[in-house]
Amino acid sequence: MYAAQELLNVANLKPGMALTQSEMQDHGQKLMDTGLFESLNFRFDGENLVYTLTPLTSLMPVRLENLPLAEGEELEAALRDRVPLYNGKVPPDGGLTQAVGRALEEILKDKGIKVTVQAAPLVDQGAHDVTAISFAITAPPVRVGEIHVEGVSAEMQARVKQIADRVTKTSYDTEHAADNVERAFGLLYEDEGYAMVKLHAEQRGNPVAGSEAIEVPLSVSVEEGRRYKLGSIRLPSGELLNLAEINKAAGAGSNAVEKLAVKGGVTLRTAMQYVAGQYKSTGHMDCVVTPHVELDEAAGVANYRLDVEPGPVYLMGKLTIENGADDLRAAMLAAWKLPEGVVFDANAISAYFYRQGNTPLGRTFASANCRYKITAHMDTRTVDVTLRLEPKQ
Repeated sequence: MYAAQELLNVANLKPGMALTQSEMQDHGQKLMDTGLFESLNFRFDGENLVYTLTPLTSLMPVRLENLPLAEGEELEAALRDRVPLYNGKVPPDGGLTQAVGRALEEILKDKGIKVTVQAAPLVDQGAHDVTAISFAITAPPVRVGEIHVEGVSAEMQARVKQIADRVTKTSYDTEHAADNVERAFGLLYEDEGYAMVKLHAEQRGNPVAGSEAIEVPLSVSVEEGRRYKLGSIRLPSGELLNLAEINKAAGAGSNAVEKLAVKGGVTLRTAMQYVAGQYKSTGHMDCVVTPHVELDEAAGVANYRLDVEPGPVYLMGKLTIENGADDLRAAMLAAWKLPEGVVFDANAISAYFYRQGNTPLGRTFASANCRYKITAHMDTRTVDVTLRLEPKQ
């Protein structure tokens, strides 16, 4: 697993060295300090010094949280050059993990970015297990910088600029920043009827260290394709969705539903949200709706079939009311109609705030900002709800 010479280098050992018993222990401790080994024993027979090492089995992959570095073989090679014994994974703590953090600082410094990189375990909230060791820049904040866009038609220039302005200066995520930018542009183009648009985002040049933040410039290439009108949308069963009904449920006008993006009309995204909402009202909180397009090129129409993966059913968990006087809390608890253990309805919360009418509780809700938070627990398949009232400004 580890080359003998690498181990000797880390232990600072050379053939022929004269060592006391204490020094043999000290050199072995250098190996233990890496965090890569569970145990170490050594024996000296008067001529040969033999160390027996038990490797740690719970090594973790490295995850870059907000470092503006391209993950891949080039970065891995740079880390292996700088960190002896590094082989793609690190222990939960120990000298090797710290050395990887310092190496990442050095790589960024070579790009003109002087920062401190901190390592921390990344915990899977569902399984409650550590799945990786995350390396993050703690300060200053890292943000998406200037976005350079190519391939945009004159008709879409203004709308694309709005999206670019909105995404710029959002938090930068090493793994997901490019995907998030592509998704933001993709939603715009899909809403505008470009059913076959192709987008590619990537880092453009080195990050820029400003007085307030590190900004990572990105480039986005766009292949728009042609524009389509929205035809039909069907569920896996073949049932045809009533777009006018979806429009009404979404609070939009019921006219001009034939395009993917007519002001006041149904979009594909509206229909997907509507379908997902129907499933989440029956406890399917992990519901995933995936569209599949079928193009009628002659008519310029995009028809869609929606695949639905419902996922498991979640039950109502704990209800918490964070603030308010005792009598208000008691009234809010009495009005809550979703007891613990029943199938969770994701639409119940908004209905709860708005169905009280001209009652004392309803008037209280009308005079406050009604906030809520839902926390889904994958392990127990339950959803905890937190309600909070805040004064209107």
